[in-house]
Amino acid sequence: MRLFRLLFILLAAALPALAQPDVPKKAFLFAYFTGNGEDGLHLAWSRDGFAWEAVGGGKSHLTPVVGEKKLMRDPCVVRGPDGVYHLVWTTAWEGKTIGHASTRDFITWSEQQAIPVMAHEPDARNCWAPEIVYDDKKQHFLIFWATTIRGRFPETQVEGDAGYNHRIYATTTKDFKTFTPTQLFYEPGFNVIDATLFRDGRHYRMIVKDETKEPVAKKHLRVSSSRRPEGPWPAPSPAFTRDWVEGPTALKIGRDWIVYFDAYREKHYGAMRTRDFESWEDVTAKLSMPPGLRHGTALEVPGSVVEKLLMEK
Repeated sequence: MRLFRLLFILLAAALPALAQPDVPKKAFLFAYFTGNGEDGLHLAWSRDGFAWEAVGGGKSHLTPVVGEKKLMRDPCVVRGPDGVYHLVWTTAWEGKTIGHASTRDFITWSEQQAIPVMAHEPDARNCWAPEIVYDDKKQHFLIFWATTIRGRFPETQVEGDAGYNHRIYATTTKDFKTFTPTQLFYEPGFNVIDATLFRDGRHYRMIVKDETKEPVAKKHLRVSSSRRPEGPWPAPSPAFTRDWVEGPTALKIGRDWIVYFDAYREKHYGAMRTRDFESWEDVTAKLSMPPGLRHGTALEVPGSVVEKLLMEK
């Protein structure tokens, strides 16, 4: 009888551990939104960067409470040198702020703030898809996003797309309390949104969406390269994706780079694989993504971060 009870106790203690997936020492997280971004931050995780599973059954992990419309669209996450993860996001379809919050574990979060990055521009219409990277040499965070300023860049102004005519703007910060004056960051000579930036060896790569709709719709992804995160950024490559995609994000997996994108018209995600950002292979067929996943950011994290998230109820 005592032996039976002992075996029962040991089995009961082991069941929670057995129920948890085997998470490697290094895993991948995908921060994304669903719907219009009303309910906030969603997370998925993966062992290999191709098969993704929603964390917490697809629940929201952070509800938006700041900004003009209190949305949380286009979430972007970066890990700072102190191990703190910083999240930025789109707070409204039209407005002059972006959202920010920080965390060490994606469970407990700092107070949210709305950063008025375009408050100085009376004719600024929006702040879309902010992204954030850490510059090791300058020891500051670079934050950049797409904005349309009425009357600016008339040579590419068209009637389509509700008159939006974006360029990429940026600011920097060391502490998320003070920010450098907003500057024009990227002017490629066309309507551009959804910039994402990352280091690739000695180069930095920036992938952008060519948002041109008239006279011929493009709506595809292109890449530019520089030796510094602040540029200069030369003219981008020809398109490496099909048209009508957006929201790129990239992961280094082994020797390959995987660039994910939102094929929003078809309501699914796609991916392209490369090693040199010149030759590309479509690997969309290898992807398995949670339903409803929209414009997000993929990043590598310690497996312990994922394990803790999977234990959350």
